[in-house]
This record gives sequence, structure tokens and C-alpha cells, in this order.
Amino acid sequence: MTHEKYDYVIVGGGVAAASAVGGIRSGDTSGTIAVFGSEPDKPVYRPALSKDLWLKDDATLEGNSLAGDLDDDDAVDLVTDTTVTAIDPDAHVVRLADGTSVGYGKLLLATGAEPRTLSIDPGPRVVYYRTAADYGRLRAIAAKGSHVAVVGGGYIGSEIASALVQNGVQVTLVLDLEDVQKQMFPRALAASLTKAFADRGVTVVHGSVAGGEEADGGVRIRLEDGTDIAADAAVIGVGVLPRTGLAEAAGLEVDNGIVVDEHLRTSAPDVYAAGDVASYPDALLGRRRVEHVDHAEKSGELAGKVMAGAEETYDYTPFFWSDILDAGYEAIGETSSSLDMVEDWKDGQVGTGVVYYLKAGEVRGVLLWNVWDSVDKARELIKETQASPLSDVESLRGRIPFE
Repeated sequence: MTHEKYDYVIVGGGVAAASAVGGIRSGDTSGTIAVFGSEPDKPVYRPALSKDLWLKDDATLEGNSLAGDLDDDDAVDLVTDTTVTAIDPDAHVVRLADGTSVGYGKLLLATGAEPRTLSIDPGPRVVYYRTAADYGRLRAIAAKGSHVAVVGGGYIGSEIASALVQNGVQVTLVLDLEDVQKQMFPRALAASLTKAFADRGVTVVHGSVAGGEEADGGVRIRLEDGTDIAADAAVIGVGVLPRTGLAEAAGLEVDNGIVVDEHLRTSAPDVYAAGDVASYPDALLGRRRVEHVDHAEKSGELAGKVMAGAEETYDYTPFFWSDILDAGYEAIGETSSSLDMVEDWKDGQVGTGVVYYLKAGEVRGVLLWNVWDSVDKARELIKETQASPLSDVESLRGRIPFE
């Protein structure tokens, strides 16, 4: 570090933090900025860790680095492998694990989220998958012909299982629900996806993890029904929790994330939050917290702009996407299978189609399965039905074309 006080301090070293630096620079070209990341690696485009780095021969960690503009800016200090232990909004300082105190003019909390853990300790062969270091550990083990157990059939579990099997890895997929992505997809789609994994040679096992450990150069996982799974490594992807500890200890308002207003300001003066950790008022859907990269990019950039003096509001509803085996999708809004759903499949068969998620006649989310370049149409539909709820939800069929 080159300063005891910075114009801007960013706690977190991920996508939102890197985007915030760009936002700051759009309004303040010379202010001093410190970025404190707890991970040993510099900011990386996180989706590549479960997508491109496994599926594209020319993809590299270096090619997905977000640190270029930060490293090239003499007024930015990017400090990795450093833990911020406390923030003091009244004194406008953050405190580091080594006892150092660093002052700030404006502070952004982009602390992200951390993996939910099970009753099996993380280690070299037990990976709670989230970071570039996690990718490096798994990549070193998951050679062609190796065996990896993937626990969890949600967003990250399905992506990692898909990536591994496409790299010739033997995969055992442990599901605590009946089907892959059952909490998000309609029943027929979730069942067809689970079958697609099995057809590609994935061993699908149903059960909940009771424990496990690394042993004999591998890992052993025990399920509650007594099933024992031995593998070379285990990837555990059972969701994440927002890292709100710093905010809570400092007395900021926290409710399923750090509560911010439409300018991404927290309850403390000169303190902002963005990315996975922020509970923000979505212009279309109300208060929510989103754990996807589009939101991290857009909210991080907006927070940086506002910190540098802009009067902009965060009125953007983010989307997300994934590729699983031979299929891909884009989605926006609330996509929970607990909502009412209208399925519109091409030729009446699961394969290409649109799923509309509704509540009281309002479209709350849209899943575009093998349907592309239609996120804006979906966003407009959410806005339209919010203003005028549908009396006939079946009229949604055909609203978004398949091609």
C-alpha cells in the first residue's frame, strides 16, 4: 500500500470490485483507490471457472483476468490475500488483519458470497468450488479417467458436472432432490436433464451428505442412508451465503444481504454495497439479492459512478445464463419452480422453449431454454404484466418466439 488514506476503498476482489474501479474512473480519473481482496488471486471473470476454462482449449486464467486496468493505473493499489477485519463508518477507516488501519473517503463493500458448507471439511481434494484457486486444485486432479464426486444439482453443481464429463472425467452426481435443478426448472425439464447426465455416463445418486474425509490419496463421502462414495476428489456446490459479517459488526442494516437504496448506498454515510452481498430494490421485482455476474458487473459499475459523484440509480434487472451438456439457457427475474409456470415448448417437446414464472398474473421471471437474444423481450414482459396482470396466463404462449 502506498497511502494511509484513500479517496476510495473497495473491500472485495471479485467482479463487482473490478467493475467499480471502472465506474469510479468514469467520473474521477485521478482519485486514489485501494482494493482489498481476501483471495490470493487477482480478480478473475468468475463464470469462466466453471465454463470456458473447461470447455475451450484456448481459455486461460490469465485471459480471464480482470486486473489489467487496475494494474495499469498508478493510483490503484490492488492488495490480494488480505483480510479486512472491521470497518468503522464513523471514523471512515477499515482495519486489516495485520493491525493496519486505512482511511477512506468512500467505501464499497463488494464482499460477495461464500459457499455453504456440509459436514465434510474442505481440503486439497474436497473443493467448495468458488475461486481461481479452487479451479487450480480441481484441474490438477480431474484428469481424463479420474473420478470426481459432485455434490449438489443446482447452478454450480450442474455446471461443474457438465464440464467434467465433457473432459472425460468419471462423475458421480449426488442429488438431495429428485432431479437436477429441480428448484428452478419445471418437472419435465429437470427430469430430462437428469436423464441427459445419466445418458452421458454420469452416475446419479440420491441422498444427503452425512460426512466424509480425505483418505488414501482420494476422498470418501458418506450419505445419510449409509451409501459410501470413494473418488479422487469431491466438488461441493450447495449454494452460497452473502458475506455480511463486516456490515453487521459495524451496525449497518442487513437483511438477507447488506440493505442498500436505489443508489446502492447502505445505512451508513459514504458506505455502498454491490454484487452478491447487496440487497437492493429491483425496479421491476422489488427488493432482492442476486448472485450472478451480470448483476455484479452492472451494480459494481453503478456503485463506482455514484461514489465518484454521479446521481444515477440502479434501475437494471439483471439476467444470468448457463450451459449444461448440449443445452444452454438465459434467464431473468425470479425463476423458482415454486411459482406458477407456463411452459411453451417448440413442437410440444422439451428441448427448445420458454418457461414463464408467474405470481397473481404477473410474470416474475422467464427461462429461455435454447432460445437466444430474447432477454430484453422477457424484461419488457415482466414490466408489462406488472402494470397489467394477466387474466389468461395461457396467452403467454408464443409471446417470445423460439427463433
